[in-house]
Amino acid sequence: MPILPSEPDCYPHDLLDLEIPEDDAWWLLYTRPRQEKKLARYLREHNLPHYSPLVPQRYRSPAGRLRTSYVPLFSTYVFLRGENQQRHEAVCSGSVMKSSPILQVEDLVDDLRQIRDLIAMEVPLTIESRIEAGQNVRVRNGSFAGYEGVVIRRDRETRLLVCVRFMDQGVSVKLDDCQLEPI
Repeated sequence: MPILPSEPDCYPHDLLDLEIPEDDAWWLLYTRPRQEKKLARYLREHNLPHYSPLVPQRYRSPAGRLRTSYVPLFSTYVFLRGENQQRHEAVCSGSVMKSSPILQVEDLVDDLRQIRDLIAMEVPLTIESRIEAGQNVRVRNGSFAGYEGVVIRRDRETRLLVCVRFMDQGVSVKLDDCQLEPI
């Protein structure tokens, strides 16, 4: 049972299906923490075209009941279609910290269409950040959960180096990207 019903994540509902004019402008709006839905409501009320993909997140309440929340797929980000005037109106909402123009509009819209289609198929989606060699990371799950180290190699595998600082030596273990989070 959902805590709150799902809200529209796209306005107008066919925004991503519309033809893309050559001079079409899109903006990436960086919101204040946990204000993506508030901004989307504001944009809908002011008839400003936008997309902020929402995905269901299921969990059990302390009483054991299954709950569903609809959370933003990209936390703190909303995509706005419009000229500088529409961007200014969105910034005036009080929920936007920063806005950036998107230069490759066709590529963005193609990517957003694919994401929309994946959400519609109800497959579980997880944001994966790009982890590079030399980056400090923490293991999120598995038998190494909580361990911290440095990624030492990025070929076809990720190896986590756990150092013994006083000896200038360490050991490495092979892990999947999905197990790691940058710190």
